[in-house]
Amino acid sequence: MTAVRKVGATLLAPVLAVAIALVISAVVMVAIGVDPFRALDVMVDFGDSPTQQVTAIVVVLNRAVPLFLAGLAVAVAFRMGLFNIGVEGQYRLATVLAAGAGAAISLPGPLHLVAIIVVAMLVGAVWAGIVAVLKVTRGVSEVISSIMLNFIALGLASFLLTGPLRGSEPGASIITTKDIPESGWFPSLNGLFDALGLANPPRQLYGFLLVAVLVGVVVAVLLKRTRFGFDLRATGLSASAASASGVDAKRMVITTMLISGAIAGLIGLPDLLGSDHNYGTEFTSGLGFLGIAVALLGRNNPVGIALAALLFAFLDRAAVPLQIAGIPSSVVTIIQGTIVLAVVIANEVARRIARRQAESGGAVAAPPAGDGSSPGPGSAPATGPALTNATGAAGRTDPTGSAQ
Repeated sequence: MTAVRKVGATLLAPVLAVAIALVISAVVMVAIGVDPFRALDVMVDFGDSPTQQVTAIVVVLNRAVPLFLAGLAVAVAFRMGLFNIGVEGQYRLATVLAAGAGAAISLPGPLHLVAIIVVAMLVGAVWAGIVAVLKVTRGVSEVISSIMLNFIALGLASFLLTGPLRGSEPGASIITTKDIPESGWFPSLNGLFDALGLANPPRQLYGFLLVAVLVGVVVAVLLKRTRFGFDLRATGLSASAASASGVDAKRMVITTMLISGAIAGLIGLPDLLGSDHNYGTEFTSGLGFLGIAVALLGRNNPVGIALAALLFAFLDRAAVPLQIAGIPSSVVTIIQGTIVLAVVIANEVARRIARRQAESGGAVAAPPAGDGSSPGPGSAPATGPALTNATGAAGRTDPTGSAQ
């Protein structure tokens, strides 16, 4: 299969799902008395002046950065066959502790930023590590434990915000931590607009965008170009087959969840270091759960996740213009929900088609018995590509239904 056909096969399911979701959303909008064409016109209207248009683009990009990181955090676990539903709690707890640490220390600019990022990643990794330890030592489902830890994390974050880390005055309607000094702020990328001859918008383009791109590249290389990535995918396909080839499945579970949690710890930092500079009761929530939808739509591929994050960010940005135009902002929720539902169905259809093709191809290409192609008794277990073929023949896939 050529590279073009591979890309086409990968994009077919999500693109088809989005198209079907838009049709379903249009039908629902008609049913509730909303003109879908007018709603679409409002959503794609970025303004008349260059400043308005660039500002709208900045809003979309700023929203896409944390969604991209959330999708990556979920996808890393998905590729291992793990459901890290606890990303929401991991990033919320990591952000409040990073905000408290950032406000409490005084360091030169670069070191201050690094310290805040390290604290956030460590907190996210430790909180996700609890899920991994419970799974490998007691067999507790990561779905149940991560959901329960979400509630604990949110409660702990609320306690820290209203207690030890509170920085707002007593009686304030909005409770926040102390502000992080300017040395801990991440510089914006607005200078790019001047360099490109574009209008400089009033909003700041988050410099954390560069960190997100770097994390995406590292994750892509880690999953596709390293032995660890192969072991991770193999264990997700079949833990028993991976163990037979010498892979420590328990260690892989712990390592994968630590990486997923560390990435989750970064989700709140674009807003924290780029605009808010403190953590408060109105800090952005729900990004962890949206990350699941982004990972599903992106089929666990960093490039696909980036495109999915941009789509969801575009829809989120459209909520305010829709309200101004007198159209219910729930239209955005309807579109997002139908996209997720359509993606799940499309991935399942693609999985079944791929399984049939693999089974038919295996039947045709099966070598004759006794030709020495099959390992005999006492031979070494399959490793490398042989392990992938052996586990793939069973039709096992990752939780999203995409081929690993």
